[in-house]
Amino acid sequence: KAAKEHQVPGDINRVLENKVLETVSGLYYINMSAVELMCVDGADAEGIVSQSVSSHSDLIPGVYEGGLKIWECTFDLIDYFSEAEIQFANKTVLDLGCGAGLLGIVALRGNAEQVHFQDYNSTVIDEITLPNVVANCVGEGSRKGSGDHKKTGAPPCKRPKKAERSPSALSKCRFFSGGWPEVCQLLLNSNRPFSKYDMILTSETIYNPDYYSALHDTLAELLDKKGRVYLASKAHYFGVGGGTYLFEKFIEERNIFRSSIVKTIDKGLKRCIMEMTFKDSS
Repeated sequence: KAAKEHQVPGDINRVLENKVLETVSGLYYINMSAVELMCVDGADAEGIVSQSVSSHSDLIPGVYEGGLKIWECTFDLIDYFSEAEIQFANKTVLDLGCGAGLLGIVALRGNAEQVHFQDYNSTVIDEITLPNVVANCVGEGSRKGSGDHKKTGAPPCKRPKKAERSPSALSKCRFFSGGWPEVCQLLLNSNRPFSKYDMILTSETIYNPDYYSALHDTLAELLDKKGRVYLASKAHYFGVGGGTYLFEKFIEERNIFRSSIVKTIDKGLKRCIMEMTFKDSS
């Protein structure tokens, strides 16, 4: 799928027009159901919303890769960042397969130097990711007092205040849609200066073994030699066959990264947080 960079609109207040905001884990995010209602008649250029609704599926391989839903491992990784006191200050960060972009937003709030967001679908970037980032950048003044309903979501009592100008945090962000190899080439071959990432964050992107090669190569191409990948996933994805241990085996065979399971969550379906670094990084 062709890669494309999405520009932040000049009038950022328009990004949040007709959007319903909720809060989760102290972050604003756009209510997905409201977006689906707006796009269900094919209003999105890709038509992914109507296809997802009509097929009753959160995944249509090669068409729609789940970015309209916040998957549970995202919250596992956010919790881990807090528990392990992961520092984002002055780091360059990529939220890969970002969907709602919550991982990148956490990095942004941790004073990361740059945060880039990538999702397979352009509709997800335009209708979900970019509005979420804007809401969290211009919503600083109204965050206090808004109800934070962790992992369930409910409308906050105030909407973000109108932005007088583009907040400085937004200038740290870039947004990309397209397949991993294509986005990788867009970044590496761009006329704009590009430095490899200190951190790559990704959640629930290893459900399909068919994508392992593209994901692995993208991580290898874009991660700084001393960088770290934090990957959250279910131990096993029923129906598609992927999962943590299968991806670990894949990494081992490629012999480029070392990986370790830094946290296991046993509630419900077993889930894991994996950390990856280059073998020659030390």
